[in-house]
Amino acid sequence: MNNGLNLTDSIGKIKGIGEKTEKLYHKLNIYTVEDLIKHYPRGYDSFEAPIAINQVREGELVAIEASVIRTAKSQQIRNLTIISCNVKDPSGTIGLTWFNMPFLLNKLRMGYHYIFRGKVVRKNGVLVMEQPAIFTREEYGVRMNVLQPVYSLTFGITNNAITKAMQNALNHLDLGKDYLPKSIRNENNLITYKNAIWEIHFPRTKDSLITARNRLVFDEFFQFTLALQRLKENKTIWYNSFSVMDHGICNKFIENLPYQLTKAQLKVWQEIKSDITGNFTMNRLIQGDVGSGKTILAALALLLVGTNGYQGTLMVPTEVLAKQHFESMNESFQKYGLTCILLVGSMTAAEKKAAYTLIKEHKVDIIIGTHALIQEKVVYHNLALAITDEQHRFGVRQREALWGKGVNPHVLVMSATPIPRTLAIILYGDLDVSVIDELPANRLPIKNCVVDTGYRGTAYHFIEKQVMEGRQAYVICPMVEESEVIEAENVIEYTERLKEILPSEITVSFLHGKMKPKEKNEIMESFAAGAIHVLVSTTVVEVGVNVPNATVMMIENAERFGLAGLHQLRGRVGRGKHQSYCILVGGTGGKEAKERLEILNHSNDGFYIAGEDLKLRGPGDMFGIRQSGSLEFKIGDIYTDSAILLKANEAAKNLSAKELETLFRDNPRLAEKINHYDIGTL
Repeated sequence: MNNGLNLTDSIGKIKGIGEKTEKLYHKLNIYTVEDLIKHYPRGYDSFEAPIAINQVREGELVAIEASVIRTAKSQQIRNLTIISCNVKDPSGTIGLTWFNMPFLLNKLRMGYHYIFRGKVVRKNGVLVMEQPAIFTREEYGVRMNVLQPVYSLTFGITNNAITKAMQNALNHLDLGKDYLPKSIRNENNLITYKNAIWEIHFPRTKDSLITARNRLVFDEFFQFTLALQRLKENKTIWYNSFSVMDHGICNKFIENLPYQLTKAQLKVWQEIKSDITGNFTMNRLIQGDVGSGKTILAALALLLVGTNGYQGTLMVPTEVLAKQHFESMNESFQKYGLTCILLVGSMTAAEKKAAYTLIKEHKVDIIIGTHALIQEKVVYHNLALAITDEQHRFGVRQREALWGKGVNPHVLVMSATPIPRTLAIILYGDLDVSVIDELPANRLPIKNCVVDTGYRGTAYHFIEKQVMEGRQAYVICPMVEESEVIEAENVIEYTERLKEILPSEITVSFLHGKMKPKEKNEIMESFAAGAIHVLVSTTVVEVGVNVPNATVMMIENAERFGLAGLHQLRGRVGRGKHQSYCILVGGTGGKEAKERLEILNHSNDGFYIAGEDLKLRGPGDMFGIRQSGSLEFKIGDIYTDSAILLKANEAAKNLSAKELETLFRDNPRLAEKINHYDIGTL
């Protein structure tokens, strides 16, 4: 028997985890006992009392108590083994179906009595329960009205296996004394860390779960604030070593634009210009809603340093976006005597080598690319400006790696994640924050509609009409589970169905997270070039491609997404001269889900949406909805947990130097963590 575990122990020390299983856990980034206990449930399941068969409804997850009326039969379709049988209770009968579970044939014999729990779907006009779990009455009874943890899994590890490993770990783990001072716990009504860890995995009640989660969220934000404070303490305010003059070229560039910059853009441009030509090195964030015109400000900043004899670089998250920026900037900058170069991962070794030489010898002024820009072999010549676009896709470490390519260059980072200013100032504590709170006047507002699944046929007809008029469309499918395999199947299946519905001359293709980067790039490029008319995708398209010709964004099961994520997705359309549309298809979901979607229906303003989302979201929303595309913490959410973020930030900032010293001295592990903290996707 295991007599004791430490947080740093390998998970192989946990009872029941052998060498083979340990390697499977590594696929979930679980290597130590601490990694395991921080593998928080992604949701909770509560077993309700079984209902009569005649009460089951499509789309519901229910339990029924019934007898098998015909021994199960097996059917083979390609690589799929389908097991099916019929069951009955006094109120009626229903068919049950399982996939790739041939061992059930011996269990499901005529007359056998079980409780079956699964999702009810409609197949060929008939209600069927798919992939139900099977329980005896006793097995089901002990699970009733208890919140069961549901974990993210990988092939080969079941939810039951993780649950048992978690119980074994927590039973033998010595967590020691709580690191958080009692005064802070009392002030913020927080339970101990030990109790919180137990309750987050095995909650007694919904209230005790909320209390546990509040403590763990507080910890995340508290440690984040400490790390940010340490980052700022270690950050030197550098004097501007670049002699940059405004020769009027940027004004000329602005005058020659085919549109007028907004007042907000001009205000932020003055702030950027003042920084670059001022006494100290710029360290600025531009926060602007989707389509607010951040990229043109990046172009102006690059033009300013480039025409003063320095190099500037722009790092973006995808190759397609890098190529698009390169093509437009290269064309615009040539008339001002500047040369641009593209540097992306898919280039051949010879192409990269040639690019490295041109960059090193300053034969090029503006370098645009992806992560390839921060590779060791890239040596810049007098790099004066490092810009990161869609920066929530990059960590601080990557931002610093780009900064480190020069000698204290100016730093400009851009974000389209709408965050209320009070939170932005905390989260981006090491940066000056500029906000573009106005959209260009020439942008046609996107027309929105929130509909149910019965509208699908009309939506498909509308997409067909748009494509026949020369436009393109996105259809977004959510991940059904946190599994890329299921995600891929979901998107592929939807694509096949759409191909059957739409005319053959309309090209439909798919995109999902399981595809290789090269495949993703090819699909994105084909869509950008107009070769693909309808792109069925997961949230992979949330950032990374600009297709002005795309006018329809249809989002399936919209209630599964956070409002910020939906707003980011909607921002993929409305980029050209044609009227654009966003169709939000709600699957299941009650009154609250509809209320949330109505916020999007009535507004295209990301900052307003973020604010309204904060009002609507409460502790009850913790059971699933996360903000796609927002700053990722392990358990905290800056929208749902904004009140906790403010409290944790205040608690960390109110610690005196002596209290901090004592905290780190008494908790060397915490001190080490803060010193090596990766600020992550900030």
